[in-house]
Amino acid sequence: MLLTHLTARRLPTGWPAALAPISQLAEQRLELTAPVVFFVGENGSGKSTIMEAIADVAGINSAGGKAGTKYSSAGPMTSLGEVLDVELTATGLRLLHGPRLKRRAFFFRAETLFNLGQNVSGRHGFWEDDLTEQSHGEGFFTVLERMVHGPGLYLMDEPEAALSFLSCVRLVGLMNRVAGEGGQIICATHSPILASLPGAQIIELGEHGMRTTDWEDLQLVDHWRRFLSKPDFYLRYALDGG
Repeated sequence: MLLTHLTARRLPTGWPAALAPISQLAEQRLELTAPVVFFVGENGSGKSTIMEAIADVAGINSAGGKAGTKYSSAGPMTSLGEVLDVELTATGLRLLHGPRLKRRAFFFRAETLFNLGQNVSGRHGFWEDDLTEQSHGEGFFTVLERMVHGPGLYLMDEPEAALSFLSCVRLVGLMNRVAGEGGQIICATHSPILASLPGAQIIELGEHGMRTTDWEDLQLVDHWRRFLSKPDFYLRYALDGG
């Protein structure tokens, strides 16, 4: 483990303060208990906000990228990042705040990945392949396999966005391998496949705030089970314009 606890010194400025999970961070510490942690919740529940803030305090551009480096779209810290405190182990301190060229952390953010690729593809310490010459999913795995390995902190925001069912299963295998190599992964996801990784900690976000839960009890999993059993039960509302 590299990062063991998150807490906010106070509520951040702006709209994140209205989110129940963010308010909870200002009231109590969030303990991370496993090498792989998943944040699961509906759109707008605060998953990406927390991921961006962790990237800020880990010294990574919150738009995605690698610790110890910046690229052209780097900007100021997020409002939550300005007030977020993290507790690091001795290994975490060394890998995240040690000599710049020896830092081991990467933020894989699906929505900005190809913008990042335009700036860093082919550069030392990144990947050689031109992502524009690969399919969306192939490009994702080019980056994941090159940047996510060994001891280090690896943040992922919806990495399943371009991945097929089988590619998601493949990513579960990669996550398991990296955890065994001494890496720590924190991932925001809508994928029940990714969240099924044995031994992972799952934190469900919603109007209730944040709570650690089991895969079987996730609302996400319940919705998928119901949909696959009776898709018309869900689709009738969308198709009727309701």
